[in-house]
Amino acid sequence: MTVRVRFAPSPTGMLTVGGLRTALFNWLFARHAGGTYILRIEDTDRTRFAPGALQALAEAHQWLGIDWDEGPNKGGEYGPYFQSERLDRYRIAADGLVAQGDAYRCYCSTERLDAVRAEQRRHGRPTGYDGRCRDLDAAERATREAGDAPYVIRFKMPRDGVTRFVDAIRGEIEFPNDRYDDHVLLKSDGFGTYHLTAICDDIAMKISHAFRAEEWLPSTPRHLLTFRALGAEPPIYAHLPVVLGKDRKKLSKRHGDTSVSAYREQGYLPDAMFNFLGLTGWSLDDHSTIITRQQFIEHFTIERVVKAPALFDPDKLLWMNGQYLQALPDDAFAAAVTPFLERDLPPSVARPIDAGLVRAMASELKTRVKKLDEAAPLTWYLFANGTLDYDSELLLRSGKKTVEPGVAAERLAIMRAALGAAGAWDSDALDALFTATAERSGVKKGDLLGPLRAAISGSATSLPMHTSLALLGREGSLARIDGAMQKLA
Repeated sequence: MTVRVRFAPSPTGMLTVGGLRTALFNWLFARHAGGTYILRIEDTDRTRFAPGALQALAEAHQWLGIDWDEGPNKGGEYGPYFQSERLDRYRIAADGLVAQGDAYRCYCSTERLDAVRAEQRRHGRPTGYDGRCRDLDAAERATREAGDAPYVIRFKMPRDGVTRFVDAIRGEIEFPNDRYDDHVLLKSDGFGTYHLTAICDDIAMKISHAFRAEEWLPSTPRHLLTFRALGAEPPIYAHLPVVLGKDRKKLSKRHGDTSVSAYREQGYLPDAMFNFLGLTGWSLDDHSTIITRQQFIEHFTIERVVKAPALFDPDKLLWMNGQYLQALPDDAFAAAVTPFLERDLPPSVARPIDAGLVRAMASELKTRVKKLDEAAPLTWYLFANGTLDYDSELLLRSGKKTVEPGVAAERLAIMRAALGAAGAWDSDALDALFTATAERSGVKKGDLLGPLRAAISGSATSLPMHTSLALLGREGSLARIDGAMQKLA
C-alpha cells in the first residue's frame, strides 16, 4: 500500500500542542513508510476564520521540523489544498447523493430545529434532527423547491442495524445506527460540513490512513457510510489516544495546551518538543526517554501507539528541554540564547549584546536554565554597565537569615581585600580564593558569598560567583563591591 496521510486543521485559532501531536504522528507514520504527508486546510467555516492562523500553522511545522510533501505553497497532483477552493466538488457530490437516494434536501428553519431540540430536552431524549424532511411527499417537496426555499442537504443514516469497522489502534468497533440522526452534508450557504468535505477530499487525494483525535471516533460510522454511498474505499482509521492533563482531566490551556508559538517564545527547543510529543501516546520501549528524530522515524508504527489516554506533563517537558539545552555545544547554545537575551535584557543594555560574553557564559548558563527565557533574569547584571540599582537590604541576607549592616560590611571587606590582592582572575582561581578566604577568616564560605552575590548581581540569584567575577572582570567586580560597601556605610 502506498501510504498517504493528511493533517487537516481548520484555521479557526492558533495551533496548540495537542493539535501538533496529531500532525507529528501523521508525519512520522509517513516518513517511516516512505509515504506522503499532506497538509490540507479545512477552511469552510468562514464565520470562525482566525487571522494569522494559517501563518502560525506553517511556522509551527517549520519550527518543529515537520515538512509537508503536498499542500499550501507546495502544490501537488491532488490540489487545491484549501477546501474553500473545492466547493464545486462538494456540491456535485452532495447533489449526486440526493439523486441516488442517499441524501435529501431539508427545508427546516433554524427556529423549527431549535424548537425540536428544546422539546427533546424536556422529555430527556438525545437531541438531534427528527427526520421531518426525509420522507416529504412529492407534492410538498415540489412546492418547497418551486418556492426557492433555502435548504441544507442531509445524509440518510440507516435507522437499524450496526456499523462495524476496525480501528488500527483499537481493533474492531461497532456502533448501533439508531443512535445517529441525519447529519448535514451541505449547508445552506453552499459550504460543505466536515462530514462531507473530509470524505470527498480523502477520496480525491487517495488518503490511505487517517490519524485523528479520539473525539472523532463516534463520527466514524457517518463517514464510513458516506464513503460507501460515494462508491469509495475509506482509509484505515487510527484514532489517537486522548491527551489529558496531569489531573487526568481533558487537556486545556491550564494544563499547558496553549499555542505552539507560546512554547517557542518561552524558549523550548524544537527537538525537545518533538521528543516530548512523540512520546505522548507512543513508546519505543519501557525505558527510553530521550529519543532522536531518526529513531522515531525508524521505529514509528501504529502498533506502538497506546490505547490508554496519554498524559501531558509540563514538568516532564520542562525537564526534557533542560536536557536538550545541556546537550547543545556551547556555540549552538550561545546562538540559541542570544535572541532571547536581545529580547529580554533591560532596555539600558546596548544592542547588539556582547557576543563574546554570551559565548563565555554558555557552558555555565546552559546547565542552569530549563527554558531560554530564563537566561536574561539570571544574567542581566553581567551586561549592565557600572554600579547596580538595588535595595541595600539585599546585602543583609545570608541564606534564610538577615544579618546586621555591620556584619555584612565586614564580610564584604574581607572579600574586597582578598579579591584586591588576587593574582589570577579566572573561574578556577577565584573559586579556590573563596575557599581559602573562608578558612583564613573563620567565616563560612556561604556567608561570605551572600553579600558578595548581592553586590555583584543586584539579586539573590545569579550564576556562580567565581564565574560571575571572571566574566565581569577585575575592575568591574571591585567597583561593584566598593559601591555596595558605600551603601552599607
